[in-house]
Amino acid sequence: MTLPTLDQARELDRKDPLRQYREQFRITDHRLIYLDGNSLGRLPEKAPGDIADTVEQTWGDRLIRSWNEGWYTRSYSLGNSIAAITGASEGEVVISDTTSVNLYKLAAAALKRQQGKKKIITDNLNFPSDIYILQGLVEQLGDDHELVVLESRDGMTIQAGQLEEAIDDDTALVSLSHVVFKSAFMYDMKTVTEMAHRKGAMVLWDLSHSVGAVPVDLNGAAADLAVGCTYKYLNGGPGAPAFLYVRKDLQEQLHSPIWGWFGELSPFEFGLGYRPGKGISRFLTGTPPVIAMVPVERTLQMLTEAGMDQVRRKSMDQLAFLETLAASCLYNIGFSPGSPSESDRRGSHLSLRHPEAFRISQALTDPGTGNFQVIPDFREPDNIRLGISPLYTTYEEIFLAVQEMQVIVQKELFLDFREERGAVT
Repeated sequence: MTLPTLDQARELDRKDPLRQYREQFRITDHRLIYLDGNSLGRLPEKAPGDIADTVEQTWGDRLIRSWNEGWYTRSYSLGNSIAAITGASEGEVVISDTTSVNLYKLAAAALKRQQGKKKIITDNLNFPSDIYILQGLVEQLGDDHELVVLESRDGMTIQAGQLEEAIDDDTALVSLSHVVFKSAFMYDMKTVTEMAHRKGAMVLWDLSHSVGAVPVDLNGAAADLAVGCTYKYLNGGPGAPAFLYVRKDLQEQLHSPIWGWFGELSPFEFGLGYRPGKGISRFLTGTPPVIAMVPVERTLQMLTEAGMDQVRRKSMDQLAFLETLAASCLYNIGFSPGSPSESDRRGSHLSLRHPEAFRISQALTDPGTGNFQVIPDFREPDNIRLGISPLYTTYEEIFLAVQEMQVIVQKELFLDFREERGAVT
């Protein structure tokens, strides 16, 4: 295996067909290598101006008139933009609430439709919040349902046979992350959905680690339901509102468990008897966070222009580059793979395992250690995730990050850092 050089990394950057998008993000410190866009995306350069315009003009000058000048329909228009990069149709995606709240709404709606079926299936690779929501639903429904959490055999993946064996005629809902948060393992959405449908089960996908980084074809997979966040690869900012998807033919069959006024048929009649809205609108709840929705639009424009196939191609090329470097420089000094080796079975981050992963991460992020400050993220118990955000991550950054990791371990610089975790790791 030939080790790539820094010059080769720079040459790949010069040939990168997406290189112009990096300039559209706020990058102020060129000694900082940011590989955590799979957790919180960078700030789009024009987003502060967009927010200022919303605050100063549409709020400051136009005041409440702005609701009839674009605010009221913003949840739908942005939802349609997300639909365009996830293989959904117009009117099937809407911006609303948080990912957890949306998952609660759709899971509860699915279980009500599937009355008589008692089994809910997920896996232990799923994001914990998703599992908490499902556990809470089981309790709220009187413990009449059984939550089955499939165990990964290798800590990274779930085999198709495990799912096929678990899904039976009593299965109401299968709820999975399309790309799992720790190992980046990616399910075959179409295969899993078809498997569930053969037994009469519905499927709810969490797209939080997929949307904006890998192509998603919700309609092509005949997906029932999906949720996702906008602050990772969509760069919406911390706490940016989430989205939900409901296939069009299911919308009138499902009922949201949270009856908020924006989900009512005619909210400004202010009637006291709730009537569910038409189509996707019935899954809205309260007043949408207008200002918080603004930054998402910039990245959606970029992704639409670049094309998700091009974005995915760069992501896979950069992950292959990273994997080559890791195999040459890191696997012989205590690191081991934490993600599937097959490129088509993982999303847009690579997880590397090491017994000292936490302290290595601390050393990487410390500005006084090494030549560059590298920001990955750490996930218990021993995972360092390196996120590839194709719109702004460079090959040079990947090369230098691996170099820093190698030096920190070889020189045992991580020993200068303590084991104590902060509130956020």
